[in-house]
Amino acid sequence: MANTNISWHSLSDTAIISLIGKYIKHQRLRQNKTQAKIAEIAGINRWTMSKIENGEPISLVSLLQILRALDQLEILDVFKIQTQPSPLELAKLERQKRLRASASKYNDDNSQPESEW
Repeated sequence: MANTNISWHSLSDTAIISLIGKYIKHQRLRQNKTQAKIAEIAGINRWTMSKIENGEPISLVSLLQILRALDQLEILDVFKIQTQPSPLELAKLERQKRLRASASKYNDDNSQPESEW
């Protein structure tokens, strides 16, 4: 298994674009599709497909169209913002939780409580 731990911070923009191009080419070949076919589905020029696969920059819109044509839009999940309650909201929610059940006035069989007499 290949090492997938990439130090993105240490890569140049050109190197990152090159890796994106390799990813796109890999996905395209896995699906056994030509550059022309993906370009047609994406609504872009085959030249644009060739550019990104060769590590050259393309527009963000073109990248999205290619990812959609390859059915790979799920890689954009990393951009999804997940909201989390603030510490104050969490404290309020904790206070609202029921700490324990209250004692029943009656026995479990719903009869009147026994008299102490």
